[in-house]
Amino acid sequence: MNTQTQTLTIYGLNESIAFCEAQGLAKCFQAYADNCVEEYITEGGIGFNPNSGYVYIALENGVQICSMLGREVEYLVTNFETGEETFFEFYENAVESLK
Repeated sequence: MNTQTQTLTIYGLNESIAFCEAQGLAKCFQAYADNCVEEYITEGGIGFNPNSGYVYIALENGVQICSMLGREVEYLVTNFETGEETFFEFYENAVESLK
């Protein structure tokens, strides 16, 4: 029997998560479950960015699910050639922008 253990690590937060970040992560995970559970989360792809204030889940397809201060989620796509970041209200629109 081959058993593997996989671990998800939340980066940028310590043992005590602030209320807003906890609410934001909950919303990100709910959006993941509702819209894109078939997509893989990147290694290092769950965390808090102290520079932007966003909690996020980064997907291997290039979309990030993010929330600031526990607000509704946004879907972020970054153009790595130009550095331009585009936010979308709906996951489907973010995926479409990658084509």
